[in-house]
Amino acid sequence: MLAQKEYCVAKKELLGQILINRDLITSEQLRYALKLQKKERGYLGDVLVKYGFVDEKDVMVALVVQCNFAYIAIDRYDIDPKLTELVPREMACRAHVVPLEQVGDVLSIVMANPLDFSIKEELQKLTKCHIASFIATRVEIDNAINRCYPKRI
Repeated sequence: MLAQKEYCVAKKELLGQILINRDLITSEQLRYALKLQKKERGYLGDVLVKYGFVDEKDVMVALVVQCNFAYIAIDRYDIDPKLTELVPREMACRAHVVPLEQVGDVLSIVMANPLDFSIKEELQKLTKCHIASFIATRVEIDNAINRCYPKRI
């Protein structure tokens, strides 16, 4: 799985460079965020958002450019309730994922972080399906979870 992540980064510009080229962050901000990332052991995009350098949509667009992820406007889709039975609400909330569609043994999942291969593996084991991932913002996914999953009592 790690090879996929390396492939994504090796063939494309790095996330920070994409954001610099789009005049969304400065080189100084990137250096600072990389130090924080190393300390916090998280994803660079999450660090940049957490410290207010960019918003989540900027990171998502950069990931689309970097890794050629397909963006899905999840709020425009009606999710089949049967699909929410495949991915429990707890996991959907924890991992920021929403099942979108199933065709045979392929389950399309909208994710806030399609680079998180451990979540993909967990979904594959849980659903016994191959996972096709798409990207959306965390806010869009959380709104879809609240709309599609039964409310907790």
